[in-house]
Amino acid sequence: MKVREAIKSDMPQVLELIKELAIFEKEPDAVEVTVADLEREGFVENPLFTCFVAEIDEEIVGAALVYFRFSTWKGRTLHLEDLIVKEEKRGMGIGEALYKQVMQFAYDRGLKRVAWDVLDWNTGAIRFYERSGANIVKDWRVVHMDEKGLKNFIEK
Repeated sequence: MKVREAIKSDMPQVLELIKELAIFEKEPDAVEVTVADLEREGFVENPLFTCFVAEIDEEIVGAALVYFRFSTWKGRTLHLEDLIVKEEKRGMGIGEALYKQVMQFAYDRGLKRVAWDVLDWNTGAIRFYERSGANIVKDWRVVHMDEKGLKNFIEK
C-alpha cells in the first residue's frame, strides 16, 4: 500500500469513495459534488482542499480530504472533511495510514489543531480516534445550514 497526495486524474476514483461513504453514513443521495467540482476546486493555484489517497496495485482504496480553517483561539488549523476506505479493504491499516498522513501534514506545518466530525454511532472510528489521543468533544453540537435553510432564512 502507498499513501500519496492525490492528483487531478484521481478525482473520479475519489468521487466513487465519497459516494460509498455517503451510503455508509445512510445518506446515499446526498452527494452533489462532481468530478469537475473536485478538479476545479482542488487543483488550481489556491486550492480549497488537499486530498491524500491510498493505493494498492494502482487502485485507489482510500482517501482523506483536508482543508485549512482559522480558529480565533488557535490560528490556522486543519479540518479533516472525510477519511474513507473502501468497505472490502477495511481492517488492513489503510485508514490508519491515511490518518497518520493527515496528522503529519498538520504537524509539518506547525498547526495547533486538527478537527473533524464523527457520527455518534460509528463506534469503531470513535475508539480508533480515542486510542490515537484525539479528544472527542461531547458537549458541542455540529450545526449545518443547508441550501433550503439558507434560502428560507435570507428570503423571509
